[in-house]
Amino acid sequence: MNEDVTTADVVIVGAGPTGLLLAGDLAGAGVRVTVIERRTEESPLSRAFAVHARTLEVLDMRGLAEQALATGSTVPGLLVWDHVTINMTGLPGRHPYMLITPQYEIERLLLKRALDNGAEFLTGHRLTGLEQDGTGVSARVLPPGGQEEIVLRASYVVGADGRHSTVREAAGIDYPGHAVARSVMLADVRLTERPERILSVNGVREGFVFIAPFGDGWFRIIGRNHDNGDLPDEVPVDFEELKWLTRKCYGTDFGMHDPRWMSRFHSEERQAVHYRAGRVFLVGDAAHVHAPAGGQGMNTGLQDAANLSWKLVAAVRGWARPGLLDSYESERHPVGRMAVRTSGILTRLALLRSPFLRAVRNQVSGLAIRIGPVNQLVARNALSGMAIRYPAPRHAHTWVGRRVPDLELEGKEPGRLYEALRGGRFVLSGRTSPPKGWDDRVMHVVPAEAGTRDLLVRPDGHLAWAGEQPDHDSLVRALTEWCGPAS
Repeated sequence: MNEDVTTADVVIVGAGPTGLLLAGDLAGAGVRVTVIERRTEESPLSRAFAVHARTLEVLDMRGLAEQALATGSTVPGLLVWDHVTINMTGLPGRHPYMLITPQYEIERLLLKRALDNGAEFLTGHRLTGLEQDGTGVSARVLPPGGQEEIVLRASYVVGADGRHSTVREAAGIDYPGHAVARSVMLADVRLTERPERILSVNGVREGFVFIAPFGDGWFRIIGRNHDNGDLPDEVPVDFEELKWLTRKCYGTDFGMHDPRWMSRFHSEERQAVHYRAGRVFLVGDAAHVHAPAGGQGMNTGLQDAANLSWKLVAAVRGWARPGLLDSYESERHPVGRMAVRTSGILTRLALLRSPFLRAVRNQVSGLAIRIGPVNQLVARNALSGMAIRYPAPRHAHTWVGRRVPDLELEGKEPGRLYEALRGGRFVLSGRTSPPKGWDDRVMHVVPAEAGTRDLLVRPDGHLAWAGEQPDHDSLVRALTEWCGPAS
């Protein structure tokens, strides 16, 4: 093995959307970050295609929401079966909808940001192993062409390398779970007729089909024929079978033609027992995988990265309070578990074969979703990510841990809270003059609405502290706890 050791503050394994967002955040904060990626070229295919409302807010906090919206189409809700629609138009915020766009479009935006911020990429390289000690992690990496391994020495390593994560395996983290649906067919196709609902899924006795547009003339079709449910993943997809199944579910195959890619897979529900092992962390599919129903995979991963990035910045810079890095797992593990459960419920309901049970499903869900509060509860908790709340310390204000709305601010620049968060720092929103010593970690803004509380907003847009006005001593304690001692 080559004795030369390359150093970095953080090594990220995997350059999918989750790893790219994390890399851009860290590099933008001045952290030395190296990304290891086995691929040498961008894939024209896409696994994910839905960007949820909260994820659009995460992108807005990085100045990317408008660019993302320009790549696809927005839909006001999700048609789940038999005309039962989960409506998102009542969601709070600037994005009461779901964006339908290929994953590769999001990756392009995040890759450009990461490169512009100075992240280093080792493409065509493969991680072969990890060893960690009290001061850092040594990552063994095989360059292209089977050359001699090199060693990357970093303070922390993050596994964003998918469900078959080498990082997770090297860290010794268990990944229990099971298959939910086998022999699921995937295809990217053209359609002569555009479906009435831009995003829909329907299940009948013969199976189910999910249809989603990429916004560029291509459509993703996901289907399962119950009569062929035991075929292994290696068996090629029969295009005529997929068209037949679509006609069974929708009464038409929409003139499906010219498939550019077809594959078969089995859907799994798995979650890592831990998201952290010493100096090694897991994000995205390396930490959790689940059925594609609801389109939560990429969204949960991007929000993992947004939660972890500022905590790693604090640790690298030396002002992270004890337990801050542990809070990544305590905050995000329950969210991953909820995503697994929610997608599993939707999938199992779509897979029902009994006509009686399907009729009960349609009747009960149809009645429930027509009740406004129930629809909003499902939309906020199950599909949009808007209701995610992190645990708050005892005696903290009831708002602590919640998503903070995009407040309008006094002045022109920045005009909104999420614009202020683009600097990657905490934001103190209030009329109380901030104490000196935290300018490098905290940006002060004044809300446009009079009479609002002082709010200390975390870089991921969740509330760290809320105080009365004026409340100088409490503010100093909050700044010290969350942002380290004054410089």
